[in-house]
Amino acid sequence: MEQNKSRIILPIGGMSCASCAARIERSLKKLNGISDASVNFGTEKVSVEYIPSLVDLKAIKKTIIDTGYSVIEVEEKNLLDLDRERREKELTELKNVLFESVSLSIFIMIGSMQMFIPYLSFVPHSTMNSILFVLTTFVQFKCGWRFYEGSWAVLKYMGADMNVLVALGTTAAYLYSAFVTFFPSVIPGAESEVYYDTAAVIITLILLGRYLEQRAKGRTTEAIKKLMGLRARSAKVIRNGEEIEIPAEDLIVGDIVVVRPGEKIPVDGEIIEGNGAVDESMLTGESMPVEKKAGDEVIGATINRDGFLKFRATRIGKDTVLSQIIKAVESAQGSKAPIQRLADKVAGIFVPAVIGIAVVTFFIWYLAGLPFTMAMLAFVGVLIIACPCALGLATPTAIIVGTGKGAENGILIKGGESLETAHKINTIIFDKTGTLTQGKPSVTDIITNGKIERDEFLKLAASAESGSEHPVGLSIVAEAKERGLKLEDINNFEVFPGNGIKAKIGNRVILLGNQKLMGEKGIQLNGFKGKADELSGHAKTPMFVAINDEITGIIAVADTLKKDSVEAVRELQGMGLEVIMITGDNRRTAEAIAKEIGIQRVLSEVLPQDKAEEVKRLQREGKVVAMVGDGINDAPSLAQADVGIAIGAGTDIAIESSDITLIRNDIRGVAAAILLSKQTMKTIKQNLFWAFFYNVLGIPLAAGILYPFYGILLKPIYAAAAMAFSSVSVVTNSLRLRTMGLGKI
Repeated sequence: MEQNKSRIILPIGGMSCASCAARIERSLKKLNGISDASVNFGTEKVSVEYIPSLVDLKAIKKTIIDTGYSVIEVEEKNLLDLDRERREKELTELKNVLFESVSLSIFIMIGSMQMFIPYLSFVPHSTMNSILFVLTTFVQFKCGWRFYEGSWAVLKYMGADMNVLVALGTTAAYLYSAFVTFFPSVIPGAESEVYYDTAAVIITLILLGRYLEQRAKGRTTEAIKKLMGLRARSAKVIRNGEEIEIPAEDLIVGDIVVVRPGEKIPVDGEIIEGNGAVDESMLTGESMPVEKKAGDEVIGATINRDGFLKFRATRIGKDTVLSQIIKAVESAQGSKAPIQRLADKVAGIFVPAVIGIAVVTFFIWYLAGLPFTMAMLAFVGVLIIACPCALGLATPTAIIVGTGKGAENGILIKGGESLETAHKINTIIFDKTGTLTQGKPSVTDIITNGKIERDEFLKLAASAESGSEHPVGLSIVAEAKERGLKLEDINNFEVFPGNGIKAKIGNRVILLGNQKLMGEKGIQLNGFKGKADELSGHAKTPMFVAINDEITGIIAVADTLKKDSVEAVRELQGMGLEVIMITGDNRRTAEAIAKEIGIQRVLSEVLPQDKAEEVKRLQREGKVVAMVGDGINDAPSLAQADVGIAIGAGTDIAIESSDITLIRNDIRGVAAAILLSKQTMKTIKQNLFWAFFYNVLGIPLAAGILYPFYGILLKPIYAAAAMAFSSVSVVTNSLRLRTMGLGKI
């Protein structure tokens, strides 16, 4: 029998890179009773699934602390505010440090070029080196202190990452330069060979990359805050036979709640009296209001468009559907595994290897009889040529250029992780409403009995609906206005909640509604029933129109396809991707829409809270999934997907929960985003190749492989030049992304 499991999400402090997340995961998974642990470096949280009977929360926290990190203790209600404040503070601190580093590095660069700047020739060279030493010391140990902190956190647990590479390379350049500055006579002719600019510029460039990455991290707290903002603030309840207004959080299960037209439903419940049309698009994404009657369920945060509702509260607080969606967003985002940088993966081997080679180089030459200074020169040369400048720039420069290219084309990418994952996508899930379709009903068909002109027929129907707030009525009015028809005044307007409306225009009585309304009013359909069934089969909603108790025709409305949907789907399928449509619609309607677009696989009748589970199911099949959506109901699935893509015209919550946003509301941008990802990743791999190529070629040269044959020992200044050349090649290669085409967007 499987034991009961619990899940806890804890905010973590002290992480400096993705490898920190991996170490925390490994430590937690060693605990007996931990079935799963997933650290999200982007949100700086760990999601732990555990068996309470085997391990408790105290042991989990202790393990995290023993690994070298901290668990941020805060009340749950203040957690989101704390996250935001902490991120804003960190970003501000990083921005200030970057400004200091850039400012000082400019002066250091100018001072390092003294021989090329006549105006600086009056300053003695030794004095200039001393000035550079003071400036670089500030950059090295004030601006670059975070690299030392990160290195220590890694090294004390026998690890290695980019922090170690940065600290090692810059410290080598700094210490060697300081040695030359204060002991110039020890190495003849070395007084001009200082590398303060190398140390300062490396730190500045890496800080720039970290600042841009930090700024682009997922804004999950904003998404959840906006979801919480949908909750009703107050509720009208009947207590002691009187209707009173109370704060929504004071509701209890069993309360009788009253909701009038235009009001927000405060909590989940069951209707006991009344009927009406409820707009559930805020949660379901479906544009058509849902007709509700006694016995039906209502969902908190939805809006009663027309009709009077009285319901019994059945779920409050954390148990409501909205709260479950909030929890699903947080859980999906917290469970995302951190994406390891390729450079970080090899750092564990590369760094110890470089140190080992440098140490071995020193002892070989020293024991072979070379002076200590020459052996030391070879040691420093190895460290400098292995300096991770190109390695550190390989990923950030490509990502910066790639994301900039995307922004120019209406594709907003939140960070490097999104780009790194998007190129692996093999399955695309499209939400139907508002993504593939317009997201609101519009008139598609006007059918009359031939006794009245179409424009006159539409004008009368639109005039009758001009007193309605129902989306179907609004779409009929919009169609008439678009055709330039002048609406007539009405009187005796009457609403039949869930069925239709009745209005008098002059001496004509207009009845507009569904088949049920026509039947209740004794209107014979006279052959229009077959036409209505045919329209329904094409995912359209037929509305019958009777004038003076005689059926006159049908106006059909539907949520129509966006003009670019078919082209976008065809392009993705041409890239070899599987395209799936997901919707809350019934299977018949869903398949009709899918057939029109050209999609073979449809997931229909999927509840909002189940969409993320459908994404998980596809991921368990080994698929790399992208979810494309625009509604609040899409937020959990956008977060759960390997890459979430939000349509810019959609809700803020969907955009906040996504990895990529298409601000032009053109879904052809999905293919463009994937193409951009593929090209960016290709560039990153090329950059890493060149970065390592220079190291593989340069380290043996710096170690003195040519010395026995030609008497030449590669001086650190040449090692620095090689390192700089590798950086230039990496940046130049990244800039090529600016010229790539992204298709029809």
